Amino acid sequence: MEEQNMKFDFDELVDRRRDSLKWDVKEGELPMWVADMDFRTAPAVVQAIKARAETGVYGYAGVPDEWYEAVCGWWERRHGWKAEKDWLCFATGVVPAISSAVKRVTNVGDRVLLMTPVYDIFFHSVENAGRVVLESPLVRTADGYRIDFADLEEKLARPLTTMMILCNPHNPVGRIWTKEELFEIGRLCEKYGVTVLSDEIHCDLTDPGTDYVPYASVSPECAGRAIVCLSASKAFNIAGLQSAAVAIPDLVLRNKIVRGLNSDEVAEPNCFAVAGTVAAFTSGGEWLDALRAYLSENKKFAAEFLARELPEIGLIPPEATYLLWLDCGKVTSDSEDLCSFLREKTGLYLNPGDQYRGEGRSFVRLNAACPKSLLKEGLERFARGIRAYKEEGAGRISE
Repeated sequence: MEEQNMKFDFDELVDRRRDSLKWDVKEGELPMWVADMDFRTAPAVVQAIKARAETGVYGYAGVPDEWYEAVCGWWERRHGWKAEKDWLCFATGVVPAISSAVKRVTNVGDRVLLMTPVYDIFFHSVENAGRVVLESPLVRTADGYRIDFADLEEKLARPLTTMMILCNPHNPVGRIWTKEELFEIGRLCEKYGVTVLSDEIHCDLTDPGTDYVPYASVSPECAGRAIVCLSASKAFNIAGLQSAAVAIPDLVLRNKIVRGLNSDEVAEPNCFAVAGTVAAFTSGGEWLDALRAYLSENKKFAAEFLARELPEIGLIPPEATYLLWLDCGKVTSDSEDLCSFLREKTGLYLNPGDQYRGEGRSFVRLNAACPKSLLKEGLERFARGIRAYKEEGAGRISE
């Protein structure tokens, strides 16, 4: 693994200020917020994009067989899930697919269940469509989070609960749901007639030596009510190519989703989306394994730094993703206030945890997917900011 990291330079500082959403900040600020890595993508992806660009023709693009083969082959090789070509449809991103699916599977006023704290865009996809978010809070444990299945069942059983959006692995808490947990979710959703949309965009960002379980692979009950969203965008840092795959094993449900994606005009690729995805999923495995090792070291470095310099800040051990979920409850119960203070005083730009709801009000989220030198600088700014916040804001913790 050390040889792989020498082959790919994850320590390189890439200047991203020209047209990056993440780096659209003031001079001197350090953004560690949105889930966007500061690494160049896999060389195979770069080469494929260059080759496509050199054709000089950028007309309407289609979805060729090689895209389906690349997606199916990747999930079978890497995760042991044999998806059928007919199950797949292209989408311009996981979020557009989620928003479209919510509108096709549920009705205005229906409840969509989310296990919180969870990725904040889920709330927007539900509420912007006139549906209602129904939260089932995750339960904090000594080493992470668990599902409260009694609460989950009670809320799935409510007559107006028609969809559940599952984050697998879970952002921001970093949990990889076990096969047993996923089986129980599938059993309950089958029992109460609830469709499950499983967002698996972070599935390739597990720690070395670990893997996730594709939701639809667990049981016939899971597969029969599943809409699974897959993409190379997070793992290969190609979100700007706007490419995702939606897998729906059930024919009737698939027809609804395909019609929705087409009606919402999010079912056609741009001219680079297919080339980038195919290259990632056919030739990017070695690069991805090296990346996962580097990210694992970054997470270890952050854990050691926090334990040494900020023992009052609790780090929820992430099994997947490059996102650190930091418990600041001993410092504040207002993460929005804390993040504003950190940005103003140190230039460090983090996500306040309250945007993920659940118990997020006393948490912040830090993106560790960057060269180690930037991570070190970010953590040092965080430490300075926390100390200043405690000194200047003794009255900030609300009772």
